[in-house]
Amino acid sequence: MGNMIRALSVLMLTLSPIACAHSADSSATATPQAAAAHPIKVAETKAVLRDLWLGHILSIRNVAVATVDKNASARSVAEAGVVANAEQIARSIEPFYGKPAADKLFTLLAGHYQGIREHLDATVAGSASQQEAAVKALTANAAEIATFLSSANPNLPKDTLMGLLMAHAAHHLTQFQQLKDGDYAHEAETWKGMKQHIYVVSDALTQALAAQFPAKF
Repeated sequence: MGNMIRALSVLMLTLSPIACAHSADSSATATPQAAAAHPIKVAETKAVLRDLWLGHILSIRNVAVATVDKNASARSVAEAGVVANAEQIARSIEPFYGKPAADKLFTLLAGHYQGIREHLDATVAGSASQQEAAVKALTANAAEIATFLSSANPNLPKDTLMGLLMAHAAHHLTQFQQLKDGDYAHEAETWKGMKQHIYVVSDALTQALAAQFPAKF
């Protein structure tokens, strides 16, 4: 399992500059369409999506802390926060793609959390086989999300999304192990990377929406 986490961590580091470069390229190529989008509205949407996706990693960290501490009541509250946040993220695309698409995204985000939770429980239990199974589930789910979003928006290439999502998952996996080990110094560094990366993800979504639906901005 250590090899798996190290491999995903390398992927995470490799993809960060690629993701940023893609964002810049997308902005350049989408300029003719996005020029009609109002910059203030784009900035407002960017802030909202950043807050929602930050809530995603924060709520899951709360679940992880409660799980490591073996605090069932705290975990239950934290998991309710994960579900509420996923609902908010899903609803954020409804004005653009409709309720059925929002419902689909919520289902996919629920699948993402299912894999995350299974890996967390396996990490706390020290089960390498269950960790491996969770990684497989997370990878399959990432492919589903990437397919869904790239099909909805041509400004979100599937391969780029897949890379971003797997790097995101790698952050979770690394964080879980560090929390279990009580390695809070390195976990703090991981958190900084998670926050920076999730902003790359959310900003890419904002740019893609503005390019595809400039009249809504």
